[in-house]
Amino acid sequence: MDQIITAVLLEGEQMERLFDLDFQLLHDAVITAVAVFVLFLFLSYMLFKPARDLLRKRQERIKTDLDTAKQDRDDALALKDEYEAKMAGAQKDADQILSEARKKAVKNEETIISKAKEEAAGIIRQAHTEAELEKQKAADEVKTQIIDVASLMAGKVVAASIDTSIQDSLIEETLKEVGESTWQS
Repeated sequence: MDQIITAVLLEGEQMERLFDLDFQLLHDAVITAVAVFVLFLFLSYMLFKPARDLLRKRQERIKTDLDTAKQDRDDALALKDEYEAKMAGAQKDADQILSEARKKAVKNEETIISKAKEEAAGIIRQAHTEAELEKQKAADEVKTQIIDVASLMAGKVVAASIDTSIQDSLIEETLKEVGESTWQS
């Protein structure tokens, strides 16, 4: 029976220590927890802090890059608007230059036409003047021929002994007959 009691007692002790929770186990668990906590603090200081600093710097760099990209985008939009305004202004200037060129062309056309008309009028006047001179020259030639004819007639009259008064009246009469209507037309 002793053996049974001892076995029951041993079994009861084993029941008590089901999880083996004795003082030594608790002491080892606390020291392990403290060691893990100290190790966590040490690693936090040595590893996590540099990792956090690296992540913070990366986050700041990304934020700076985003801000720079936004500023560049705003500058590009402003530059685009400026170029569009310049293009509109250039188109307006081109239209104005074309308008002025057309006005100058019309003015030059009018000037050329008026000069051509003046030259044509001058040529016509010159032609009329030359025609008048040719008429005058023809009239002078006719007068010369009439005088020659009159001289011949006078010579004949003199030969027939006509006096000078008759000769003058004959010359005047001949000039009047042949006269102005013949040599002016």
